[in-house]
Amino acid sequence: MDLKSSLSTIIKAYSEGFSLKTYGEESSESDLLMECFGITQELKKENKQYWGRELGMCWQLLVTKVFETNSTTFQPALKIGLDEPADFIVGTEAVDTKYRVGSGDSGTLKKFKTYGGTIRNHGYEPVFLFLRTDNLPAAITACRAGGWTLYTGETSFQFINSRTGFDLKQYLIDLKNSGTYIINRM
Repeated sequence: MDLKSSLSTIIKAYSEGFSLKTYGEESSESDLLMECFGITQELKKENKQYWGRELGMCWQLLVTKVFETNSTTFQPALKIGLDEPADFIVGTEAVDTKYRVGSGDSGTLKKFKTYGGTIRNHGYEPVFLFLRTDNLPAAITACRAGGWTLYTGETSFQFINSRTGFDLKQYLIDLKNSGTYIINRM
């Protein structure tokens, strides 16, 4: 299966799940992944925790698949005991993907700081790839304090493209324009 087919499989599975979901504020900005599914801010506000979690997992799977398919130095998730501080390794970089970070609770912030040091102690450079740019400033500060290199929005897409030769942003734009995975909310 080629990369685009693999990515389409991930997108299709999420599209089908989104269409079946019933629901019980973050930024009013949209993002490319939301647009692929036709998710509006109004819909997202119905259950922002659900959408954040699901879009985050979709982002993680897409980015991981691109690296797994197109990088000769790809290694699976870095696991240390029960912890998994990075989604995958590529070369000397341990990469963790996040849709956005909006939690400012002390446990989350401490984890970001600790994981950065842990990754460095294992000989890797900790890298965060955030899709959204409206991340909580306190969380971004904690990530930087932990030694993470941060990429958000456009710079995340540039990072992916520069290391894999695959333009995930253009792929998602093409997918959005095709309307193939717009969720049916009827």
